[in-house]
Amino acid sequence: MTPKDTSLLQGTLDLLILRTLSWGSAHGFGIARSIERATEDVLRIEEGTLYPALHRLERRGLIAGEWGISENNRKAKYYSLTVEGERSLRAESKNWARFVEAVEKVAPATER
Repeated sequence: MTPKDTSLLQGTLDLLILRTLSWGSAHGFGIARSIERATEDVLRIEEGTLYPALHRLERRGLIAGEWGISENNRKAKYYSLTVEGERSLRAESKNWARFVEAVEKVAPATER
């Protein structure tokens, strides 16, 4: 699989958003750019994927949104982790680590 073919497993985007917001509050565009920078553009998050995920996480009480003004002087909704979101991030990070470890046993990143 080439980096351009990389797609997110269901549920992975939520973890990426929560992790990004653990670094500080951000608006949607900023969240997407942070994920892209952190993954060296391997993962590109489109608006049609990002905003439904943000709304879902907000409805679940894992993130909270507040309107503000962006660095471009535009109205933007800034998201931050809630206490429940921090708990969820810790649990999902542990689950993700177990998942990666299991996949690595079957399909190692490097040939043994």
